Amino acid sequence: MGISIHQAARMGAYVVSQHLRGRKRYPLVMMLEPLFRCNLACAGCGKIDYPDKILDQRISVKDALDSLEECGAPMLVIAGGEPLIHKELPQIVEGAMAKKKFVTVCTNALLLEKKMHEYKPNKFFNWSIHLDGDREMHDKSVCRKGVYDKAVAAIKAAKAAGFRVTINTTLFSDADAERSARFFDEVTAMGIDGITVSPGYAYERAPDQQHFLNRAKIKELFRGIFERNKGGKAWPFYQSTLFLDFLAGNQKYHCTPWGNPTRTVFGWQKPCYLLGEGYASTFKELMEDTNWSNYGTGNYEKCADCMVHSGFEATAVADSVTKPWKILKVALQGIRTKGPMAPDISLENQRPAEYMFSRHVETKLEEITTKEQSRLPLQAAE
Repeated sequence: MGISIHQAARMGAYVVSQHLRGRKRYPLVMMLEPLFRCNLACAGCGKIDYPDKILDQRISVKDALDSLEECGAPMLVIAGGEPLIHKELPQIVEGAMAKKKFVTVCTNALLLEKKMHEYKPNKFFNWSIHLDGDREMHDKSVCRKGVYDKAVAAIKAAKAAGFRVTINTTLFSDADAERSARFFDEVTAMGIDGITVSPGYAYERAPDQQHFLNRAKIKELFRGIFERNKGGKAWPFYQSTLFLDFLAGNQKYHCTPWGNPTRTVFGWQKPCYLLGEGYASTFKELMEDTNWSNYGTGNYEKCADCMVHSGFEATAVADSVTKPWKILKVALQGIRTKGPMAPDISLENQRPAEYMFSRHVETKLEEITTKEQSRLPLQAAE
């Protein structure tokens, strides 16, 4: 596995402590999007379709660290947009590590070699490089030629500098099991420290809505991938083994949206990293005022085909802690790729999708305009 013993032990102790306290809902990983601005425009992304005034917004170092303190999760994942565009990102990373939080910065790596000197290798720190397959697959995914080569060069430079480096891979409907398995072989041979893999999610505003996988195809694809390498045992996955087993159709899981709470320039995103159906001003408000039963596979149309790690990883981690024999079995035998799959969740009673993107954008633009107008008298006086 790609998770270090140090991190696995600390994360495991945290989860056990939550269970001993009887907490039913607790955060495992805080997702921070300190900006939405990006230097790529990927066809499957639903995170960058905002007016410039919103793309120009940044979460400050103080707000980021205050949010982390309020949340209390042991791990911080910084995404975006492209987080390396944020000029104060090094201070956010250092501040989080000072709190003994595990920090992962997700990046497309186009700026990594230029910005790498602003960071220091640390057992609490990890670069996560976006790579959606081999050269042809990845460049097609990000809609620009040459990005794969730049990312691979950055991986080699970061490893040479002593950093821990993982990759994050999103697979879509055009993914081929044999080719994906070869890709995992190739990146493992590069000496990366871990692989995070997930099926794509059909974001409401993603330009390409034709290439997202449904649940049946997701399970078939991942069974096909894992059967080509001892049930996936030879690859250093940087995620729960039971989550990977879930992707192969062997576990029936409901999502845990509060496990990866997300803080963006809008506030705390309801209900999860993937859906922006409202925003809370505090973490406490997010946890207490969100109607969690409205969401998840079987409850909401937008969640019907979701099997993304941000929703189900925390479920798998909790399952591994309360039923350790399950993860031991998968660790010893590998992920099962033959035989019957676990029954899926019925969609008969799910409520229809609501589309709220435009409303949130209008609200945020009004807020920005009000702030700008409030500054005008001060600027005039100066």
